[in-house]
Amino acid sequence: MSSTTLTVSGAVRNKGRRAKGGKRADLGDRYFRSGWEANWARYLNWLEERGEIARWQYEPDTFEFPVKRGSKFYTPDFKVFSADGSFVYHEIKGWMSPESATKLRRMALHHPNVTVELKQIKEYTAIAKALSKIIPCWE
Repeated sequence: MSSTTLTVSGAVRNKGRRAKGGKRADLGDRYFRSGWEANWARYLNWLEERGEIARWQYEPDTFEFPVKRGSKFYTPDFKVFSADGSFVYHEIKGWMSPESATKLRRMALHHPNVTVELKQIKEYTAIAKALSKIIPCWE
């Protein structure tokens, strides 16, 4: 096996494609729901090594919405800290499902002081194109 050891423990269907969820040996044997999320973690590690961010956490917080039906909870993918201690959340989306869109709308409505930065295909592919050969184990 290569240095990008992936232990797949399941897959999530997204519009006909399979997200490769599993543990990544190069990321401390931590589980990620998709290759994109694992690559974003590698990107955040690269930013941390360069001193551009202080640190990051994967899915550390879950927010609750005071609703009776539908999505009641939302867990952003990454919490990214600046050197001054402030933080923002990064949400990685290759495809926006109706449920995900609802969660993001509810997040903005019920938790307006929390910043969630949506990282979609355009930004992800630009970073992948620029850095996939520089950052080790990029999938």
